[in-house]
Amino acid sequence: MSTVRRGVEVSIAMADAVAQADVDVIAAYPITPQTHIVEHLADIVAEGELDAEFVPVESEHSAMSVCCGSSAVGARTFTSTSSQGLALMSEIFFIAAAMRFPIVMALANRSLSSPLSIWNDHTDVMMVRDAGWIHIFVENGQEAYDSIFYAFRIAEDPQVMLPVAINLDGFILTHMVEPVVYEDNDLIKKYIPEFKMKNTLHPDHPVSMGCFAMPEIYTETQMSREAGVVNSYPVILKAWEEWGGLTGRHYKPVETHRVEDAEYCIVTMGSFGETAMEVADQLREEGEKIGVVKIRLWRPFPFEELRKAVLGKKYLIVIDRAISFGGPGGPLALEIRSALYNKKGAPSIVNYVAGLAGRDVSRKDFRDIILEGKKKAASDDTDGFILYGLRG
Repeated sequence: MSTVRRGVEVSIAMADAVAQADVDVIAAYPITPQTHIVEHLADIVAEGELDAEFVPVESEHSAMSVCCGSSAVGARTFTSTSSQGLALMSEIFFIAAAMRFPIVMALANRSLSSPLSIWNDHTDVMMVRDAGWIHIFVENGQEAYDSIFYAFRIAEDPQVMLPVAINLDGFILTHMVEPVVYEDNDLIKKYIPEFKMKNTLHPDHPVSMGCFAMPEIYTETQMSREAGVVNSYPVILKAWEEWGGLTGRHYKPVETHRVEDAEYCIVTMGSFGETAMEVADQLREEGEKIGVVKIRLWRPFPFEELRKAVLGKKYLIVIDRAISFGGPGGPLALEIRSALYNKKGAPSIVNYVAGLAGRDVSRKDFRDIILEGKKKAASDDTDGFILYGLRG
């Protein structure tokens, strides 16, 4: 297969990328809006285009359990889920990271019940942000396709050996048809080396793993997890650098648009980034010195890159897509406030929560948020958060 540009649903493009990555095991359970990913993979395996075990499990809890088992014996492993599925999976989700299993998962971000919603926000990923996984956010179809390859490259690196979650906005991305450049299979094989896990389970050499830990050693195991996530950072940067060298598509932990001379910036994560850039360009024509900061790498958090991008700016307007109930703001704003605390030149931060459960956030809404947020920051009205578009 040669490099080709296709108009394709983003979920299908991700499934095709998983096949190109030559995975060994796919654990699948349907849940909206990720189902098209595993459905297409089922077709690919059934038609003999991919030599892999496709395991249709009875629940998401079982899906991650299968992933742990297959990864433990050295199989390249993929799964996908969303929302309530992730909630059911969460027990094993934590175990996957603790056991250092290099699983790759597409997480089609969606609201959590109650009330029941099948639409997009970031509530589900925030539920497991501290599980010890590497978390990456994408904002369009090309990024979603590319992410499969660098996720496996990162996860399976002997210096990392951690699971990676690729976060993409449900429906807004998963069901959107976009132009996507498919790379040549030879390029993919060059980029992702054959997976050879050093320590694997084998019936001829039985061992116990992840057993009961007394308080005397549990603290040390958690420090080991922390070190693993933090130390993955340079490997992530290298994987992105090499992907950029091969394809011309470059990724960074924090990506910016017109921030160099900006007085203030809007901060987004996920598919909001492209609309934010368009509105920022329009406001620039009206004399507003606005820039856009996009967080791609959520865990490990890119502290230094964020500081480099925003220190010296007057204000930041941070848009969250989840609420930290009872807290002083959304999860992204809380993280940014922590990263900038007591730093010289730190900007004032105004936090908006918008787009919950797929409620549309239009270009006009972005414009209103930016201009209203600027006024709030200028008047030092920065406590708490604003739930944008709240009726009644």
